[in-house]
Amino acid sequence: MKLLAQELPSPKAIQETPAPGSNQDPLIARGLQKEQYIGIIGLAIALVAAVGFFSRRVEYAIMFAIFLSALLIGFFLLV
Repeated sequence: MKLLAQELPSPKAIQETPAPGSNQDPLIARGLQKEQYIGIIGLAIALVAAVGFFSRRVEYAIMFAIFLSALLIGFFLLV
């Protein structure tokens, strides 16, 4: 019954987001998204080029699948 009698902190004391500059966790990578996207796009281009070196039909199938996926993702994000 002691828990029921306990007072709640005032709403001013509760912070949903930390104050700027107070959360300096070294394990969280910040500002690396651009480099990650560039690397992913570079790997995708290298994959298509490597497959295209061996078979043009497979390269065209991969490019068509990527194009169709991008269209469908864009469509479903807008709907």
